[in-house]
Amino acid sequence: MSDTTGRKFALLPMLGHTKGKRSPVTCALKCDNACSGEVCNTSSNSYFRDIASATMSRRAALGFGAAGALAVVLGSAVTSAGTAVADGGTGLAAAAKDGFGKSKLQFTAIPSIAADVDKLTVPAGFTWQPVIRWGDPIFNTAPDFDLNNQTAAAQEQQFGYNNDYSDILEIPGSKGRRALLFANHEYTNESIMFPATMPAADVRKVGQAAHGLTVVELERKNKNQPWSYVKGAGLNRRYLNSTVYELTGPVAGSSLVKTKGDDAGRWIKGTLGNCSGGTTPWGTILSGEENFNGYFVSPGTSDYDKRYGLTNKPTARQWELDDPRFDTRNADYANEANRFGWIVEVDPFDPTSTPKKHSSLGRFKHEGANVIVAESGHVVAYSGDDERFDYLYKFVSKDKYREGDRKHNMTLLSAGNLYVAKFTGNSPAAEITGTGAVPSDGSFDGTGEWLALVENGVSKVTGMSVEEVLVYTRLAADKVGPTKMDRCEDVQPSLHTGKVYVACTNNSDRGKVGKEGATEINPRNANRDGHIVEITETGDQTSTKFTWNLLMVCGDPAQGDVTYFSGFPVDQVSPISCPDNLAFDSVGNLWISTDGAPSGIGRADGLFKVTLDGAERGKVEQFLAVPRDGETCGPIIHDDERTVFVSVQHPGEDGTFDAPNSYFPDYVPAGTTPARGQVRAPRPSVVQVFRTDA
Repeated sequence: MSDTTGRKFALLPMLGHTKGKRSPVTCALKCDNACSGEVCNTSSNSYFRDIASATMSRRAALGFGAAGALAVVLGSAVTSAGTAVADGGTGLAAAAKDGFGKSKLQFTAIPSIAADVDKLTVPAGFTWQPVIRWGDPIFNTAPDFDLNNQTAAAQEQQFGYNNDYSDILEIPGSKGRRALLFANHEYTNESIMFPATMPAADVRKVGQAAHGLTVVELERKNKNQPWSYVKGAGLNRRYLNSTVYELTGPVAGSSLVKTKGDDAGRWIKGTLGNCSGGTTPWGTILSGEENFNGYFVSPGTSDYDKRYGLTNKPTARQWELDDPRFDTRNADYANEANRFGWIVEVDPFDPTSTPKKHSSLGRFKHEGANVIVAESGHVVAYSGDDERFDYLYKFVSKDKYREGDRKHNMTLLSAGNLYVAKFTGNSPAAEITGTGAVPSDGSFDGTGEWLALVENGVSKVTGMSVEEVLVYTRLAADKVGPTKMDRCEDVQPSLHTGKVYVACTNNSDRGKVGKEGATEINPRNANRDGHIVEITETGDQTSTKFTWNLLMVCGDPAQGDVTYFSGFPVDQVSPISCPDNLAFDSVGNLWISTDGAPSGIGRADGLFKVTLDGAERGKVEQFLAVPRDGETCGPIIHDDERTVFVSVQHPGEDGTFDAPNSYFPDYVPAGTTPARGQVRAPRPSVVQVFRTDA
């Protein structure tokens, strides 16, 4: 970024070399060109070489009772999804037997959409409208959005940029007419946000204000009507870089996180790189700090810096010019980067509450975290580290969930055990060829183990204290020998069955010279299109043993891709590439949003429904496609109301301010004056898709 304009980025090293991600702009701004350099994980472990072994039955009973089937708590109210115990005879979950096919959200799959179409495409019989857009004012004192005259003071009171994880929580007692929308704001693209004449210092300030989190109230006349956001509502809140977060767990007060601005090592300003997230059974929101490294200048020489992708080059946004804490070469702020990379928890029902960062869940590039209550009553949180050849993690709380005791439950993520996953396959290594071809036993499957990093308050990693394990979690995990994965993104446990689903988005480096080749859990070299892992814990969710299989190996069969959809005919599925975020509907179907299909199969990213049980297990049906250059994020499936919500992130990202690639969502015609609050430019937005006859 130059001194005179905030919208030019000097280097796009991924230009012409992107695979499995949308564009060099995404690479530069979202993950600091992670794929243009060396893989952060250079450990020599040759994990998971497909040693043939006896596989535990994939139909083993979960022993996962009603406590683990809790639905989301909205305020203090709890609804149960019923007891979910797998059927040992047929493999069909009891909940699926009772509810399969009964969803009100029936639709005809849309065709795959070309990547250059600037349109939100939805099924016949459905329509869409925004819930809230970048720049929409959420406080009474906030001005209307003015694209050409943006200020930091205005943006602090407006909806932020590049919304990713989102959820809608009904306000108790409102009879379905009031709710809270949560959204996080992952990163900014100054090149299409601001005119070239805008001073660079102002660009930096507005860009900072466009990060963070938002909570905003929604209202509607009845359950058959779409939602509208409420400007000036009492629960509306923006979480900014000035917002203070409390650090919890063993790292709180550690010398590893103390800085000049916080000599107690307990109070952190801001949250960065917030990607996916989760909603807890007690009604709070979790948000994952992912690509935080791109916001810091660091020495870049230590093993720690290299493992976390920290370098000494100027950052894309150059906040270090205004705030010394973003340059960790300053002795006073040497630990500032250690204060990011955590799971954040916020209480959307209390706008005066202090949000938390939970050190017990470890520090890495969290895609998000999703929680389930085990039969034992302990809370279990799953999280993926979104980097090539990094790992899958699980946290088990020390204390137990107490139904109705929200204050207690909000402490559960502060202490517990942390594990990392090791997978073993049951097919001969010679049958894993790197093409994605299914081995002779008819499926990709095997067993697994959760390897302890911290257990009962004690470090299980030789030579590292508990504090060091949690701050340098990647380095700690390297030492215990987990399985290198193809970018674990969203990890979702099903409240119907207890099975856990892991979206592995892609890994174009697998099988390259000097890098690990295909394994049964990651069966393709140069993995362009990604896959979905299905995990069944042996016993309840606190178990350290599990079995696994691949639900799908993604791609477009019509283009000749070798794919697998749990045995479902490949010519009867919607083509799908680069699975990212996951969600479930009320009857247990899995929904997948994608990120990277344009540079994978050449189609627009979208949202897909996948049947998990019965004769149609593995059937993929595309529900929607997002506009040009956009990514599908934060799916919310309210099938009982025949409504779906998605966050449309970075539409028109490859364009410029003066020549936009997209006009979503306002679609103001050329030569006309935009209506109040509208602009003729791309705006990341949360949208709702609903039936036209609802």
